[in-house]
Amino acid sequence: MNIKKAIDRIPGGLMLVPLILGALTKTFFPDAGKYFGSFTNGLITGTVPILAVWFFCMGATIDLRATGTVLRKSGNLVVVKTLVAWAATWMAAQFLPMDGVQAGLFAGFSALAICAAMDMTNGGLYAAVMQQYGTKEEAGAFVLMSIESGPLVSMLILGAAGVASFEPRLFAGAVLPFLVGFALGNLDKDLKEFFGKCVHVLIPFFGFALGNGINLNVIAQTGLGGILLGVMVIIITGIPLMLADKLIGGGNGTAGLAASSTAGAAVANPMIIAEMVPAFKPAAAAATSLVAAACLTTAILVPVLTGLWAKRMAARHGETQAQPATA
Repeated sequence: MNIKKAIDRIPGGLMLVPLILGALTKTFFPDAGKYFGSFTNGLITGTVPILAVWFFCMGATIDLRATGTVLRKSGNLVVVKTLVAWAATWMAAQFLPMDGVQAGLFAGFSALAICAAMDMTNGGLYAAVMQQYGTKEEAGAFVLMSIESGPLVSMLILGAAGVASFEPRLFAGAVLPFLVGFALGNLDKDLKEFFGKCVHVLIPFFGFALGNGINLNVIAQTGLGGILLGVMVIIITGIPLMLADKLIGGGNGTAGLAASSTAGAAVANPMIIAEMVPAFKPAAAAATSLVAAACLTTAILVPVLTGLWAKRMAARHGETQAQPATA
């Protein structure tokens, strides 16, 4: 059977297929991990440790001479994503009620939902997609994306500065595995080659674990609204990110499109923010469902769209196909 070849024909398939399998497992067999326990449970629930090992190995593949490229890419994407999220949130606040739209296709839409869906990039998804369709330096641009994690940026965008606090140790913990791998890979070329071999292999494992955090019933609960929000995230943030990647980052737009997703961690933000700012409580429940659906929608569409765009760019420049970013 040519399973690998079939998966490779699907844009972003190495990430997308395991992710969908994980989501199906979560939806129809939500207690599978607890039932089987042991190593099976580790594969199902191991997003964080698998991602930690993956980031470590990815760090080992980044050459010290390319550090400027990594920081330019990551800083560019984070700043543009934040500014676009701020603009979208400001616009939403002008036209949408504080407690959200109560009926119709846009039921549940609020400034809170818009902000939470748009201001956080799924760093793992981005790195996986760029590992397949970009360079290892572009894939390493996830480093500064951890700044977006948690409610801090959302709070700042919503105009509630000072209500939430950001602890530097958490940011350090997010980038430390990458930095250790980066140091070892640059100190010893044999370690760089050794750890670099693991980067591409770990993508389907991370995809499956990520999928196990997504329940497909969320789509049914939010109707078309959640799907619509996800599509809006890709369009509203994706276009500026692609332009910034071309004009500032020196890329071809692929990295910008790969960053136009909603992070899984963003699902928790509406409730967290509502606890800090009670005025948002009436909108929090609906915003949570919408953001969860947007996360799923972008997790499916972004790898596909990025793969198609990367192949288009490769064809335009006379390349046979975008190659995985291995060491």
